[in-house]
Amino acid sequence: MFIVSVTYQQPLEVVDQHLADHLAFLDRYFAAGTFIASGRKVPRTGGIILATGVTKEQLAAILQEDPFKQHGVAGYEIIEFEPNRTGPEYTWFLKL
Repeated sequence: MFIVSVTYQQPLEVVDQHLADHLAFLDRYFAAGTFIASGRKVPRTGGIILATGVTKEQLAAILQEDPFKQHGVAGYEIIEFEPNRTGPEYTWFLKL
């Protein structure tokens, strides 16, 4: 499983110009089952994506498709982790 930390490299006005295309990119990979959660950082300096079912190299290639990446809007840090504990109501998460 991976945490992708997205950090904006342009002002929010530029980010917002590419937001609709970025959301369509996210939707494509949610539909494919690769992305399982995403959202904005607070304060709004970027976002977080949780991804599963791919290798780090495959995920890096997927992120190249993001309009934010293609237009120099954001940078990405990919963090791999192996979840092994959750609260009782989240045990399903360990099976992803």
